[in-house]
Amino acid sequence: MSQKNSGFEIKAEQRQSWLSIAMVWAGGMICVPCLMIGGVLVGGGLSFGQIIASVLLGYGMICAYMIFIGMQACDTGLPVSVMASGALGEKGARYIISTILAIACIGWFGIQSGVCGSAFASLGANMLGYESASQTAVTICSLIWGAVMLLTACLGFKGLKWLNYIAVPALVVVCLYGIIASMVKNDGTAALTTYAPEVSSGLVFGMSMVVASFALGGLISADYCRFAKNRGDVVKSSIVGVIPAGLFMLLTGGVMSIVTGQYDISIILSNLGVPFFGLLALVLATWTTNVTNAYSGGLALSNLLGFDESKFKITTGIAGAVGTLLAAFGVLGKFEAFLNLMSALLPPLAGVIIANYWITGKGRKDAFQVHSGVFAPGLIAYLVGAFVACLTGGTFASFPFLVWLNVPFFVGPVNGIIVSLVLYVILAKAMKK
Repeated sequence: MSQKNSGFEIKAEQRQSWLSIAMVWAGGMICVPCLMIGGVLVGGGLSFGQIIASVLLGYGMICAYMIFIGMQACDTGLPVSVMASGALGEKGARYIISTILAIACIGWFGIQSGVCGSAFASLGANMLGYESASQTAVTICSLIWGAVMLLTACLGFKGLKWLNYIAVPALVVVCLYGIIASMVKNDGTAALTTYAPEVSSGLVFGMSMVVASFALGGLISADYCRFAKNRGDVVKSSIVGVIPAGLFMLLTGGVMSIVTGQYDISIILSNLGVPFFGLLALVLATWTTNVTNAYSGGLALSNLLGFDESKFKITTGIAGAVGTLLAAFGVLGKFEAFLNLMSALLPPLAGVIIANYWITGKGRKDAFQVHSGVFAPGLIAYLVGAFVACLTGGTFASFPFLVWLNVPFFVGPVNGIIVSLVLYVILAKAMKK
């Protein structure tokens, strides 16, 4: 391991309990987008059995590669942007992966801060008796909440840990209240018992939606699992943190969509006459998810600029501030399709990282080595896997000039991971000779 990379390595005294890591994952799952996916699955005509199967299979696939990535991070103590140097070479990981990861994470951090600020301003205006919030109020709220979330991210893992210890139980209680109150007000029992969709989009559709909601999270798991004390803690934190919370949120979104026609818990609670709880749910759900964007984006930017983790707070602060400002003034919103593309390009990186460490390296820390420059087998395998993921996952359909490159098949991110993994093994052996 190079001296530079060792500047990111987590030491023994910095390790955390598996429950702390699991709470970070649970906080990432308990968010409005997961509720939306539940509503989309209901809109797609999936039965409750199909929804549950989609969640278990979809998040099960994510946990599978997430665990391998996380165990390697636990062994090496490195974040994913640095860990990728074993498969892509030091320059390949630094200039290609760190750039894409920094743009995607920091861009989404800014957009989510803007969404939170806009919704906060709107709900606040309604609570005060105004029809709508002014653009000035939206901008100010976006800047304030962006700054608060950024400050939490700059505190590092400890900030994330304590935020989620407080926010996750509170969000679960608020969501349960929303479900129960909606059921009582709208005769939800009758709506649920008569729910029988005539046409279903199918299990693969459900799995694709579920995987898409957390595919990037499975890759950046290294940034958090490096704090685990051992491989067993990685397994426990991944499964316990992701699957129960994901199942709870998607079913909550599905049930509320059937009962009220609306999946957004903040709007439902406002309609129930308790807008404060709606506001609380919105802020906490965005906060717990968004700080991981800033944290991982800051680590990637530090690696890109040639810094070690000691400069993490500076790079995170500057990049997060830029992202928040661009979103608050409406600039980032024009580039959401581009950010979706950046996010779609990343999951196949898991394939080459897993192949490098667990297949060619036999899962041994002493076999992990950083290639100088760019390692061709890894770069080629990754690029092909990324193309396959976008081709089969519908990513290119967002761009009018690329719609002809839309060939839906199974689950795009998973396809990309499998292709990049297999191709890496083949190329590494062939080019070694």
